[in-house]
Amino acid sequence: MTKMRAVTSLAALTLMAGLFAGCSSDNNNASSEAATNAGGTGANTEATAAPDGDAAKDIKGDITVITQRTDIVDTVFKDYAAKFNEKYPDVKVNFEALSNYEDQIKIRMSTSDYGDVLLLPTSVPIKDLPEFFEPLGAMSDLEQQYTGLEERTVDGIAYGIPITVNFSGVIYNKQVFKDAGITEVLRTFDQFSAALKSIKDKTDAVPLYTNYAAGWTLTQWESDLATVAGDRDYVNITQVASDDNFVQGQPHYDLYKVLYDAAKNGLIEEDPTTTDWESSKADLANGKIGTMMLGSWAIGQIKGVATNPDDVGFMPFPTNADKILVPLSDDYNLGVSIHSKNKEAARAWVDWFINESGYPTTEGGGMSPVKGAELPEILKQFAGTDVTFDTLAPAKAGEEGWVDAIDKEAEIGLWQPDFKKVIIEAAIGNRKESYDDIMKDLNDKWKAARAKVTAAQ
Repeated sequence: MTKMRAVTSLAALTLMAGLFAGCSSDNNNASSEAATNAGGTGANTEATAAPDGDAAKDIKGDITVITQRTDIVDTVFKDYAAKFNEKYPDVKVNFEALSNYEDQIKIRMSTSDYGDVLLLPTSVPIKDLPEFFEPLGAMSDLEQQYTGLEERTVDGIAYGIPITVNFSGVIYNKQVFKDAGITEVLRTFDQFSAALKSIKDKTDAVPLYTNYAAGWTLTQWESDLATVAGDRDYVNITQVASDDNFVQGQPHYDLYKVLYDAAKNGLIEEDPTTTDWESSKADLANGKIGTMMLGSWAIGQIKGVATNPDDVGFMPFPTNADKILVPLSDDYNLGVSIHSKNKEAARAWVDWFINESGYPTTEGGGMSPVKGAELPEILKQFAGTDVTFDTLAPAKAGEEGWVDAIDKEAEIGLWQPDFKKVIIEAAIGNRKESYDDIMKDLNDKWKAARAKVTAAQ
């Protein structure tokens, strides 16, 4: 399984005329803990570039690519290697898949043996990347070709390229919608609520599957905060300036009210405590589930187990905002180990994987980071509409990281499942709190924590 992570900094997207360009985001929940005792040799500002044309035939050697995709490492990735070898016949590509990537790669990086090509861990502070990774080139040059490079750039040098650009919203089964008489993409909260009720009344599908038991799946709801707000400034700028982040009429209140109402009205799974993530993908794919709130990273996984992959659709999270905004974020970045003995071959794999494998829009489930690349098929329905795909605005100067700092001080857990589980439990009658009780508690914590964080600056 692969999950979308919250990330920072995306450059302007120029994916298709008619869609809106983005700027940058600053919502990173990555740990600031560094990988220690590494055998890094320091930064080298001369990048290793992949060759073109006949020069590719001169590239030789064995490389090890470390991935988080345990589900496809023995199938799809082997196909990738075979296609790569058509261009680079003298490079042998070996793969290692880590089931708990962040924790396992951090341990590996305490030595010099962590493969040749790997995903840049979020546990490594940005400033320390030159100790572990080969420079890929000047940001000013590479940003002409790729978006999202700011996430892993140090002193103007890029150390990683995003493997895909994610988008967040509602993944749904088109046939279930059709059977329920839903013929249009839903926009408002009322329309979405009515659609869930129609699914319950007219089909045998679960209208909204929460995946309560998995826990981490509930964190995906937070990705849709900007959609509810209809404002790319909200997450990192507006909410930081307000004591009323969870009161009625504010985006956080409205966002999780969708979850509460669905649960209270019997529009979720019968017993949330027995949900199963792996089976839920097949159930949504094959019409047993109507909707789930997930990022685009899940689309490929769901389509992969569908009898009819075309039944899997995507729509923005419901909102009453004037503007429909689908937030974008880059996924993991791919880089080259500074200890690689075959850096040219490793760099060749990075460039080929990003540009030629097709991974970003198929297995990655998002958009390609390559500027000018065609939109994935699932999003083409929104071309020319009022749906905007955009990144989050960065925090104001001097306020970087305040959202995370307030959240940590308040112990709210914006990107944790805890209070989302409380909402579901209260809605189905397993707790005595009302929705407003839960929101008041969260808002009181936010207000107190915000006062401490701002006073400390």
